Amino acid sequence: MTPGSGLEQHPLLPWLALQHTRGIGPVRAAKLLEQLGPRWFLSPRLPDCGLSEAQLVQLLTPSWSVLEPLLEWQRQGPARHILSWDHPAYPELLKTLSGAPLLLFVEGDPDALSLPQLAVVGTRHPSYVGKENTRNLVTQLVDVGAAITSGLAIGVDGLGHQAALERGGVTLAVLGSGLEQCYPKRHRRLAGDIVDGGGALISECYPWEAPQAHHFPRRNRIISGLSLGVLVVEAAERSGSLITARFALEQGREVFAIPGAWQNPQAGGCNRLIQQGAKLVCEVNDILEELVAFSTAALKIHPPATEELLPYPDLLDNVGLETTAVDLIASRCQQPVQEVVTRLVELELAGWVESVPGGYVRARRS
Repeated sequence: MTPGSGLEQHPLLPWLALQHTRGIGPVRAAKLLEQLGPRWFLSPRLPDCGLSEAQLVQLLTPSWSVLEPLLEWQRQGPARHILSWDHPAYPELLKTLSGAPLLLFVEGDPDALSLPQLAVVGTRHPSYVGKENTRNLVTQLVDVGAAITSGLAIGVDGLGHQAALERGGVTLAVLGSGLEQCYPKRHRRLAGDIVDGGGALISECYPWEAPQAHHFPRRNRIISGLSLGVLVVEAAERSGSLITARFALEQGREVFAIPGAWQNPQAGGCNRLIQQGAKLVCEVNDILEELVAFSTAALKIHPPATEELLPYPDLLDNVGLETTAVDLIASRCQQPVQEVVTRLVELELAGWVESVPGGYVRARRS
């Protein structure tokens, strides 16, 4: 492709140039965007941003050789999209990250990237219990309106995608390869089902790029970056899922983990995460209660009822789980016995205390 083809002003060219300039990675690119804004390539302050002469030349050199095959890839399917950092469909939650991808390649519905998402990740070799936990929790998360995001890998990732689709939910898969090089190959049909189900396949790799080992840790930061939180179902202590959890912590996302028996090597990573402060998950409400503060409008979550004020807290503080005599309660509260008796009757009618031989005890509701 050469100048004169009508694409000299194509909006992808500046982003491709930024992506191909040596010495400028996602983090430095983010700083440049912070300094100059999304129209950085038109800013007269560009030469004052500490870039070398060679970098400035590269930034202003159109990447024709890359643009042409990208546009050809996009033309091959109506569901194929290229989202630059300034594209209206680029997910806002991901954009807030330092080092967010400059370009996202999407097959499917780009609007799905902005749905409230929960990442579900874990081992490639889940136990029977791990499989059941994945299916059960994903089903319930879909029921409250969460999209399920994962990495299309064998094991927990694939089970999470499948469970979401079977429940009629939306799921998104972030690949460690280009979208033309679906990996693993055995999940090509699953990838197609994700797109057909209203979800999306996502990658920052060019569509023709093969999977590489270093792609997958970078892929994990996108999985967590798109999501409100990350649920680790089962993971060994050296699992790649823990990389996703670490990214989630760095990005200010919630981290959830399902505990397991210490004898199970596939539970070691989850147990370690819980020791380090991840939220222990026994049921779906353990996840939802952490998301209420910032996602009630998006998810079908019932906000917790306003906490009921304790009646006569000074008196209740002196009624224990063992029988406490009225005289002792009055002495501790430094209140007249008759007044204490009256209030205890009110508390009993309200279900806060129970009358037993010899005095009162706390009721279950308190």
